[in-house]
Amino acid sequence: MIISIINHTNGKLTDEQVQEAIRAINRQINEDFEPYWSIGAKLRLEGKSGARPQKQNSADMRGDAILYLWDKIDVPDALGYHDTNNRGIPYGFVFTELSASMGENWTVTLSHEALELLADPEVNLLVAGPHPANPKKDVFHWYEMCDAVQAETYKIDAIEVSNFVLPLYFTGGEEAGGRNDFLGQSHNGKTLKSFGVNPGGYVGFFNPETGEHDTFSVKGDKEAAKRLEAKSQAKGARRGIRYQRFGQKRCSGSNQKSNK
Repeated sequence: MIISIINHTNGKLTDEQVQEAIRAINRQINEDFEPYWSIGAKLRLEGKSGARPQKQNSADMRGDAILYLWDKIDVPDALGYHDTNNRGIPYGFVFTELSASMGENWTVTLSHEALELLADPEVNLLVAGPHPANPKKDVFHWYEMCDAVQAETYKIDAIEVSNFVLPLYFTGGEEAGGRNDFLGQSHNGKTLKSFGVNPGGYVGFFNPETGEHDTFSVKGDKEAAKRLEAKSQAKGARRGIRYQRFGQKRCSGSNQKSNK
């Protein structure tokens, strides 16, 4: 897959800065992500044909998918981070202002969005697993690569990129010697569990009992709550796509639900 990157930050990010990030994320995909997931891609900076993205006219795209760098929190009428336009082209947005409000480097956000576009370009994959707050119940987890560990980063060529989960993360039981995320950081003496969350992270899921989508973070995790609140400001947030597409109520929660 070739993912076209379009710089719509109005000079706040130079093409040189974007190229440096692209080079690092291409290394991340090739050297770190693909060996585990067997999914590969190349990000490539393209020119832009207009002052703003056109969701029904992807003239800027010269590959298989497209990611826009946008210097605001939202794009009017945008369908979301990685929805598809009417021509069936996967696309998404990296809102640099949103990244700043979360205290996150925009290169981490670009890495995060690129990896998740690769794994679930249509934003419609779900995996059966335990309810985050009640393991005796089963729900369907969103097929997200970075949300559960989104507060964790590492550097490639001095460029900060996002941590991501590994295939064993989506298995029902723990395998001896298995690793569930790339960095494998320990928190309170424990590494990430299958379908779990690390500090600052959250998971989204569909609950068949309620017929609703929901999000979960550990109670009292202020960083995770801050990230969820920041993302809720963007009308095109990834979880919003699921609510719109499948006709569900918008819910959020740290061990609880609330309609928004």
